[in-house]
Parts: sequence; structure tokens; C-alpha cells
Amino acid sequence: MNAKLSLAAALSVLTLSGAAMAADLPRRATAAAPYVAPVPVFTWTGFYAGVNAGYGWGSQKGSADAAYGSLDGAQIGGTAGYNYQMGQIVLGMEGDMDWSNAKSTNGANVSKQTSIGTVRGRLGYSVDRVLLFTTGGYAGGAVERTLGAASASDWHNGYALGAGMEYAITNNVSAKAEYLYTDLASKTDTGVSRAGLTQNTVRMGVNYRF
Repeated sequence: MNAKLSLAAALSVLTLSGAAMAADLPRRATAAAPYVAPVPVFTWTGFYAGVNAGYGWGSQKGSADAAYGSLDGAQIGGTAGYNYQMGQIVLGMEGDMDWSNAKSTNGANVSKQTSIGTVRGRLGYSVDRVLLFTTGGYAGGAVERTLGAASASDWHNGYALGAGMEYAITNNVSAKAEYLYTDLASKTDTGVSRAGLTQNTVRMGVNYRF
């Protein structure tokens, strides 16, 4: 009986000693979770530049309409601007200058718009990478006219109004589609009074944000 008690006591002592030694051993450090960089939040804020191309059609103003008729043609050029985003609202300024081959011919009478440029404010609403915007501001264009033996080349000032949508393909590259209505003021040239023109333009563009 005493032998059994002695054996039990010895086993208890060994068990307690093992537990105490295990408690004294250094614990294995828990591996730190791998670092995951936060996904950057997309923003429209910043400078950008790009190219655009489209098609315009319109009519002469005043008595020039009877002399020359309506005109239409392609446009291609460059764009530059700046956006500032506040929440979902995007404010911006944009300028562009396009070469144009819009032309109208009425017999020997010819009217051509050789270039068109705008400087416009933009007001947009952002839904993540989609930007819906309206725009308006200054427009100006070079117009050449020939009426019989008379010819003239003038720069006409006016205004532009429009709207469009832009989509950010990457954080730096975006594509846009827009419509612009331009109204260039009338001038007297080639003996025709009030020779201005209005034009509707639909164009596409690609911008790179810096």
C-alpha cells in the first residue's frame, strides 16, 4: 500500500515539474499578418491633356445663309484642362483648339470654317469612374468666305454650350464623349452683312491626367 502511495506521489511530482518547466519555456511568437496596402481612392482632381475628334454641322447666320447655305465637316485637335473634385461634385476649366474642314458651297460662293477653339468651365457629377458634366464658355473660330470676286478671312468670337460623359479607364487615362453648340458672332464680310454661323458638334476624346 505504501509503495502504491509512494508511486502516485512520485508521478504527481513529475507531472507538476513538467508543467512548471513548460510554463517557463519561451512561447512561439504569433506571425504578423501580411501588410496589404490600401487601395487608392480614385479622384478626378488634377491637370490633364488629350486629343479629340468629331463632326460638326450648322448654318450661316443672317443673310449669309442664303448666300452660302449650311456647312458641315470634321474636326480634330487638342485639349487641356484642370479638375477639382469635392465629394461627388467636380469643377473644372477646359480649353481646346481644333482644325476644321467644315464647308458650304453655293455655286461659286464658298464658306469655310478652318479652326474652332473654346475655353469653358465644366460642372460635373462623379459616380466613381464615371463623370457626367455640363460645360459652357467662350468659343472662337476662323472663317474664310468667297463671294464672287470678293474674299475675306475673319476670326469670329462667340460662345459654346454643351454636355457629355467621361469614363476613367485607368487612374490616368480617360475617354469622353460630348456635344457642343457654338454660336459665332456675325460680321460683315464679302459684302454680306451679319455673316456669322452656328454649329452642332459631336466628338470623342482621350485624356491623360498627370
